[in-house]
Amino acid sequence: MREYLLTLCITAAVTYLLTGPVRKFAIVAGAMPEIRARDVHREPTPRLGGIAMFFGLCAGLLVADHLTNLNEVFAKSNEPRALLSGAALIWLIGVLDDKFEIDALIKLGGQMIAAGVMVMQGLTILWLPIPGVGNVALTQWQGTLLTVALVVITINAVNFVDGLDGLAAGMVCIAAGAFFLYAYRIWYSYGIEAAAPGTLFAAILMGMCLGFLPHNMHPARIFMGDSGSMLIGLVLSAGAISITGQVDPDALALFTGSEKAAVHQTVPVYIPLLLPLTIIAVPAADLVLAIVRRTWRGQSPFAADRGHLHHRLLEIGHSHSRAVLIMYFWSALIGFGALAYSVNSASMWIVLGVVFLSAVGLVLLLLPRFTPRVPLWAQRFVPPRYRRRSVPAAAADSDAPEVTESEERSPVTAGVSGVNGATAIGARSRFLDRR
Repeated sequence: MREYLLTLCITAAVTYLLTGPVRKFAIVAGAMPEIRARDVHREPTPRLGGIAMFFGLCAGLLVADHLTNLNEVFAKSNEPRALLSGAALIWLIGVLDDKFEIDALIKLGGQMIAAGVMVMQGLTILWLPIPGVGNVALTQWQGTLLTVALVVITINAVNFVDGLDGLAAGMVCIAAGAFFLYAYRIWYSYGIEAAAPGTLFAAILMGMCLGFLPHNMHPARIFMGDSGSMLIGLVLSAGAISITGQVDPDALALFTGSEKAAVHQTVPVYIPLLLPLTIIAVPAADLVLAIVRRTWRGQSPFAADRGHLHHRLLEIGHSHSRAVLIMYFWSALIGFGALAYSVNSASMWIVLGVVFLSAVGLVLLLLPRFTPRVPLWAQRFVPPRYRRRSVPAAAADSDAPEVTESEERSPVTAGVSGVNGATAIGARSRFLDRR
């Protein structure tokens, strides 16, 4: 665990320290597009934050390669090199898009090529654990197509949700945290070495997001852009592929008693493989809704709009920060709820806890529809919008000095009322007397 934490901290530190210089470089390079109709920020903000995140990834892999225990991941597996190759390719495509706005179909082709590069180097799905059936081996073509599909879905899901300051980085960090705990449990509790690469990928991904978040929280000083959103989406999918497609349920059967029981133990991991419902549940739901919405309107599925989940939260009255926190809440509830269920699926307390927290989440969603009345003694502890006004607006207006009709027509006192108007009139009279 200490080596994973060291790798995480190094990745976060490198990403954090490089984000400031990268911001200056983005400004000089002109990677500051004009504000579009679908944007929620008010000032042009530089992109290319993915540059710092990519070098954070490289630093994390380099440090892990020189650590005693994590070095075995590089010695016994080619998956870290496969990840670095695919990440470099998708990062270059993202940098070009942040600067020159390349076509959506070209980006899609680049995503498929990056996934294919990882497949060629061994990061692919070899089998699927299916509940009630057991372990199902895949042919080479089946594994390749499934791997490419998972990578493309995850990349675009993360890219679609990147619409508010700190949203994508925070949600992916939460998903990576839940994934790290599960992968670490498989690696050290069951002693299955095939889970080590996925555990390392999750730790590095958390470091990338944590290092970038201080610069990206509202109001953001820099955006990660497609160079960052596609990169962290690819790293997240690589971890899911490594665990789901490489860890043999037959090995878990030695600890659980049967292969079918072992398959049930891997539920929180292979569900994201079929349709990301746990690790990237919220981004995946946003992706599906966006495709359906745009297709129904006769638009391209890649046409940008303001119909995403985070845009809807803003439209119903949530502030920017509260909309981001609500998305964080749902991501954590789904991800860590699935993690808790994998540890003890027979406990009803876990199910009841998830149901209760879901009800809390629904209440949070409906907060803008009512304004609670806070007692006078508690007003100092709540935001200003929930405090009662001590002096009614009508009373405040009645206390203001009256302005006569002649003063309203006077060019000297136009737009000036009350004491200021009287002062202006007096100054004008003294000026005329001196003349």
